[in-house]
Amino acid sequence: MRVFYVRCSTIEQNEARQLKMAEEQNAEKLFVDKASGKNTDRAAFKEMMAFVQAGDTVVVESISRIARNTRDLLSIVSELTEKGVEFVSLKENIDTTTPQGRFMLTVFGALAELERENILERQREGIEIAKREGKYKGRKPIDYNEAQMKALCKKWRAGEITATAAMKELGLKPNTFYRRVKEMGL
Repeated sequence: MRVFYVRCSTIEQNEARQLKMAEEQNAEKLFVDKASGKNTDRAAFKEMMAFVQAGDTVVVESISRIARNTRDLLSIVSELTEKGVEFVSLKENIDTTTPQGRFMLTVFGALAELERENILERQREGIEIAKREGKYKGRKPIDYNEAQMKALCKKWRAGEITATAAMKELGLKPNTFYRRVKEMGL
């Protein structure tokens, strides 16, 4: 079976171009994600990996659609290979059944990872410039009741409640909760 995987990073992005390619490739099954490719924690991706079986071919528009770092890409292709599933990337014209194809996959995977790192670096630089110009203030601080925080932390430290219960009561996520605990010396 020819399986086509489509991914757009955000809901605002349009997957029409990739869907047209899937149609041109006579895809028999389609999996579509609207999520970042920074990791493999994507619903349709996981569904596709569970669905494919020996003899199938997974087709993508480009390797950046399936993975944004070399480690994930090689791991995905290795898992597909173990299942007897071929991998085809149209843009890079990669066929993983040959040694040359596997080599090119590694090279292009490294390039995709480099591009992701470059994007993040440009984003950091842009934020720094915006901060210097007073245009970027960062995320609004999360409001919480300091007295309630102290009371709940006292109960937590005494073993009367769990940290999870304290976080839920305060409406804080773990990172924020533990950062506030540290800042307040609790």
